[in-house]
Amino acid sequence: MENMKGIDAQSGDELECENAFEYGRATQLRSRLAGARHAFTTRNVNMDCAAQLDRKASPEVGDLVLARVVAIGHHTKLESPEGRRQQMYVGDEIVVAYGHRYAPDQFEAEVPATQEECHLVAGGGVASSMLAKHARTRNPTRIQPIGLLADWKGNVLNLRRFTKDVESVSARSNACKVVVIVGTSMNAGKTTTAAKLIHGLKRAGLRVGAAKVTGTGSGGDIWSMIDAGARTALDFTDLGHATTAGVPLPQLVEDSLKLVSTVSRENDVAVIEVADGLLQEETAGLLKSRAFASVVDHVVLAAGDAMGAAYGHSWLRQNCLPVSLIAGRVSSSPLSIRETEAATGLKVATLAELSDSELAPSFCFATALRGCGLNSLASYA
Repeated sequence: MENMKGIDAQSGDELECENAFEYGRATQLRSRLAGARHAFTTRNVNMDCAAQLDRKASPEVGDLVLARVVAIGHHTKLESPEGRRQQMYVGDEIVVAYGHRYAPDQFEAEVPATQEECHLVAGGGVASSMLAKHARTRNPTRIQPIGLLADWKGNVLNLRRFTKDVESVSARSNACKVVVIVGTSMNAGKTTTAAKLIHGLKRAGLRVGAAKVTGTGSGGDIWSMIDAGARTALDFTDLGHATTAGVPLPQLVEDSLKLVSTVSRENDVAVIEVADGLLQEETAGLLKSRAFASVVDHVVLAAGDAMGAAYGHSWLRQNCLPVSLIAGRVSSSPLSIRETEAATGLKVATLAELSDSELAPSFCFATALRGCGLNSLASYA
């Protein structure tokens, strides 16, 4: 890739000629990008900044890449910035972002060192190289990078360059209750729990903000929060992360606190979802952070079964987090509810209870006890 030369090194005629060439090349690229399929992870990007392709640079987390679909695998559709699932075909050109992936139910993947053929490891638009996969997951869709998107000066476009305005870490209102939804694993029911709780709080006439602070870029969770009644809904992609796998803990904590501060503004309750299970590295690090834990009023544990709930409850208590309630898939079975309540001493809330306009506020405004080994919920009154 050749960047534009400085004005002081060229005559007027040479500069006019090169500018015309560069402008024409940028116009062709933007026309090409207009015909490509864009992923959800790129939703905050101003594509007018793209002027050329860098075909040699080593990709980094968050870098934007134009790629061609080589073979369709596990992900057959690409989620658009608007949330439409776009059917992909071999030969399609797509605009996605590089990122690591940590998903026990799907893929473990990392950003490759070169612009070699790699994989689409998330339908929201994450390019990476698969290291391992779940036994029941198909091989990933294969993609061939065409080039990293770069601006006029040759700077590679990265998601961190296109972020939304958020509050400072210290801007959180103390009047807003912060309820954090965590899970024992993927698919434990975190998103459904968050949505039902938001819906119940809205029905009670409360103002609710919501955020997903970790995970893999996809619109489903935040749109679920909005549909449930959240006045404000953000996620980590708004701060320039395609995924939060591999994000350094200090950065993850700072960005999570910014999201909490922003969705707490002028709201009565902020419902915050943390992705994956408690043993996932970034999840565990965030929850163990004193800075993050200090803003949490209640933790709701979504669990798949009674044993997972019992261990998750113990883990949260050991780390001095105010776990107040258990929910998720375990609430689908009356027998599992009885087992869980006997093992933990905490209430298991069904989806109907989370959506109840009287019970939802009582969960969030109960007095939570902060102390290792203490029962976390003093009262539902």
